[in-house]
Amino acid sequence: MAAVRRAALASMLVVVAAVLAGCGGSVREHLGDRFEHRSTSGSVVTYHSKDPVGTTVSRIVADDEPSARRADGNNEYLRYPDDIVTVGPAAGGGSTVTVEDLGRYNGGHFTYLGPGFSPGSPAAGNVSGGSGSAK
Repeated sequence: MAAVRRAALASMLVVVAAVLAGCGGSVREHLGDRFEHRSTSGSVVTYHSKDPVGTTVSRIVADDEPSARRADGNNEYLRYPDDIVTVGPAAGGGSTVTVEDLGRYNGGHFTYLGPGFSPGSPAAGNVSGGSGSAK
């Protein structure tokens, strides 16, 4: 009986390990796996999606839930612990997906989007910043 329990426990641990292995990775890794790479400049990476903005954002959010999300005009902004992902319409159709390192901003470039978008903000609880203009 004990051998059967050990075998069942071992099988369950293998399943849990496989599930956890599939959950790893950053938003940067997932974007690189799902979209066509267009360019890299320092920590800024640009991708192309053949889908419109709404569909592209839905795919990204399904893989990696952002800590904050805002729309501004035709663009959608997704804030992650270390990155901002911007999805906007691409010339010729589809979407342009840009991921930028939060560390490259001095003073919170994205604070004009509202709570949750300053570099030190973990989520929507940070209300500093107001409606400043983009730099």
